Formats: sequence, C-alpha cells, structure tokens
Amino acid sequence: MTPLKIGACLKASEIADHRAWLFDAARDIEIQDFMSFAALSTEFEDRISAVKSALAGHTGRIGIHGPFEGLDIDNKDAELQPLITARLLKALEAADRIGARQMVLHSPYTLWFQNNVFSWKGYAETKLERIQDTLGPVVKAAEDSGQTLVIENIQDVRPETRRAMVDSFNSSAIALSIDTGHAQLARRMSGAPPVEDFVRDAGDQLAHVHLQDVDGHADRHWAPGEGEIEWTAVFRALGECQSAPHLVLELRDKADIPKGYRTLSDLGLVI
Repeated sequence: MTPLKIGACLKASEIADHRAWLFDAARDIEIQDFMSFAALSTEFEDRISAVKSALAGHTGRIGIHGPFEGLDIDNKDAELQPLITARLLKALEAADRIGARQMVLHSPYTLWFQNNVFSWKGYAETKLERIQDTLGPVVKAAEDSGQTLVIENIQDVRPETRRAMVDSFNSSAIALSIDTGHAQLARRMSGAPPVEDFVRDAGDQLAHVHLQDVDGHADRHWAPGEGEIEWTAVFRALGECQSAPHLVLELRDKADIPKGYRTLSDLGLVI
C-alpha cells in the first residue's frame, strides 16, 4: 500500500501554527472561513485578505468549506431557493478569489429519505428536481471558473444515492466528498456500509475526504486513532482510487493535527 499525502482543514488564523508541516510538503488545505452569513457579507473582503495573506507561499491544493446552516439544497420553499443559490454563489466567488478549486457542500439525503423513498409516488424525483433547481446555477458557475463542488455525506445511509444525485448533473464540476466520521456514524446508527465501502462506491468520482475519528455515538471530529474507524481498510480503499482526492484532517481541536498525522504515519498509511 502506497502512503498518501494528507493535509488539514483550518481557518486563516490557524494556518501559522501548522505552517511548516503544510507548506514544506505542499499539503492540501481546506479553508473554513466562509461558512457564515457574516463571512459572506459584511466581513467578506476582510476574510479574503486574511486568507490570501495566510496562504502566501503555499503551493499545494486549496479548497473551502461552503456554507450550510439553514441552506438545505433541497429546500421546498420556492422563495428561499434563490437565496440559497445566491449564498452558494458568493462562497464560490470567495473560493475563486483565494485560488481554491474545490468547495464542500452538504448532502441532503438522510435515513428518513431512504426509509420513505417508496412511500409517495415521485418522492425521489421531486427531491432531485429541487436539488437541481437550487444547485444548477452553482454547478454552471463552477464549470465556468474551473472549480469543483464536492458533496459531503452528512446523514447519508446509502452512498449510491448521493452518487446518483451527482451523476444527474452530468458535469465534471460536481463530484463526491466523504467524511469518514459521518460514514462511521451512519454505519452504527442506521446500518450503513463500512467507511471503506463508501470510498469504493465513490470510485473515481471521489474528489475530497474529511479524515476524522468517532466513537460511533456522536460527530466527535477526533484525531485518527482516538475512535473506532478501521483506518487501514479506509486507506486501502483510498489507494485504489485514481482521482487523487484532497485528503484533509478535519479535527475539532486543531492542536491534535500532529497527533492524528503521526497515528496514520505510524501505520504506514500517510506521508
């Protein structure tokens, strides 16, 4: 198994603490400064400047986490849908201006959906239409700017459901993201497949991975090795992927980044 290079998710103010590790090896960085309303409105220009300054000299790949709270991409309210689209377009602008080529968005699929998909005629199709209405202009903007939206599993139970949603856009500007902790929680709480099976289902559509560990009860965002995820199996599956996804530690305590990295490095999984 060939070790893979990993990076981390950080805010601009946190990059300096990990600069040597990130910059010397040109590691992937996911910027998490553009998720709030303030960040995309009154603080927009200041945050752009801060991120650019923090990233100066970095030669690795850059992405951002897009906004998500209250911004369901399958929102049923026709008046709210354009507002959600506008917010996502503003975040995509931020990504472009700092040189990021990826933006993470949250999946709208849940256990409720999977259990009720056959309860109403056209349930799945209507949901997909809402997603396409809301996200369609954002996908088009990403195509025009050479960026990629990556759809992260949140409460997803069946990985192929999210994959089919991505496929429906027929665009190289939208791909798949996997959060290892979310996948493990879905396995424990909802009978989802193991984390490595999420990876294998995504295949070469996988463009991004959040690496975090959990205890099977809550979304802990612990360093790898602190929870129950089978990391060797996960990285074996990642090693079969030909798409070279961004691999980033997304930890609640950023001081644990070196510890999480060492755990995976000691297993021979990462460099």
